[in-house]
Amino acid sequence: MSSEPVSPNRIFSRPVVIGIFVVLVIGILLLFAQEPVFQKSDSGQWMFLGIPFEFILFALTLLGVALFHHYVLQVALSGLTAILIFKFGFSEFNLINHLHHEWEILVNLLGLLLGFALLAKHFEESKVPEMLPRWLPGGWLGGSVLLFLVMILSSFLDNIAAAMIGGTIAMVVFKGNVHIGFLAAIVAASNAGGAGSVVGDTTTTMMWIDGVSPLDVTHAFVGSIVSFLGFGFIAARQQHALQPLVKADMENIQIDWGKILIVIIILAGAITTNFLLDFPAVGVWIAILIGAAFRKTAWHELPGALKGAVFLLSLVMCASMMPVDALPPASWQTAFSLGFVSAVFDNIPLTKLALEQGGYDWGILAYTVGFGGSMIWFGSSAGVALTNMFPKAKSVVFWIKDGWHVTLGYIIGFFAMLYLAGWHPHAPHKEKKQMEIREHSHIMNTTEKKDDGCKSGQRIACLPDGKTVVLK
Repeated sequence: MSSEPVSPNRIFSRPVVIGIFVVLVIGILLLFAQEPVFQKSDSGQWMFLGIPFEFILFALTLLGVALFHHYVLQVALSGLTAILIFKFGFSEFNLINHLHHEWEILVNLLGLLLGFALLAKHFEESKVPEMLPRWLPGGWLGGSVLLFLVMILSSFLDNIAAAMIGGTIAMVVFKGNVHIGFLAAIVAASNAGGAGSVVGDTTTTMMWIDGVSPLDVTHAFVGSIVSFLGFGFIAARQQHALQPLVKADMENIQIDWGKILIVIIILAGAITTNFLLDFPAVGVWIAILIGAAFRKTAWHELPGALKGAVFLLSLVMCASMMPVDALPPASWQTAFSLGFVSAVFDNIPLTKLALEQGGYDWGILAYTVGFGGSMIWFGSSAGVALTNMFPKAKSVVFWIKDGWHVTLGYIIGFFAMLYLAGWHPHAPHKEKKQMEIREHSHIMNTTEKKDDGCKSGQRIACLPDGKTVVLK
């Protein structure tokens, strides 16, 4: 019985090629290493070729996420498990103490991710997205206006929802013949719109939860608008040359203003409770329950949203256990390079690492880690979601070749923002909390009292309720 020959494309698939490349790079490094491969530093940190071993495990996790898109949850959970096993076995890591410091951002992020999934569904069911094609002008300008509408929607909707709305409209008005360059521009517009809004992207929401003021990220819109003036018009020209816009005849559509009211209440609830309680997820879910009293809520959306939320929280948890003192110093050059890194690796853990390290201009960082993921289709969740609708776009080569204007827009937008807004590190959001702790606590060195999970030489604050907080 003859077996069917294996296609060379299957043997030399992208994960296999990249895997071979990684093995070769590690082999070369091992061959020419001047120091022991594994060694313990003076501070007690285990190193692999001079790099903290936690970062090696974390990098492998992110590489797995980038390569195996259909198994991202399993990869993220496996990476989290591997890092925890290493921490338990080779350090004085205390998980309970760590969760005591991280539970607020984890719970808030979970509540917001699930809540914003329902917000996006309410907006979709309001029929407003179905009205949008009526507002598009004819010719290539219609494509530019569509991209601009996606950017506006992403400033208050999740960027995935904004990209999917844009993709659905594009499929209708362009008769299903959508240019890959235009698809890249839809993803770029959705990420650009969320960069300056704390409710428009998971990265900026994380900054907000961590204590960054919403006003400290708004200047990211400077880079977003400048970049849009580049990629928005070029992509519209590309699309018009391939398939001009054709307005479809639509029935009389009635907007559900009750759904729009729920969207407004949810956003207002998030802002209000973040200001009053430092816990925006509470306001989001109070608003959702209020809305459920007079409009049907799509609770069936939660299982799918929960899977995505667990994936992101796993990466956030991994990032929270990294030794941030080993990272490159915060600077505009580092922020600029993170944009290219986020095109390959998930931007959620990159943002978490930056927040732990501090010293960044949060508006510039929001632009780079948010918009930068648009340069490759799997660099952002919006790109992955949109290419599921348009499978032909799942090609790194064609995405970069046809969507070259997105990379150009990123570079132009970044330096325009740097010139117009400047580089202003926003470390005080961490320092302010530290000052409040210092004012209402007794401070001692860990040489006086060893707290679980604290390294020797750290300073801890003993709060009036008996709890302790590590001061950086």
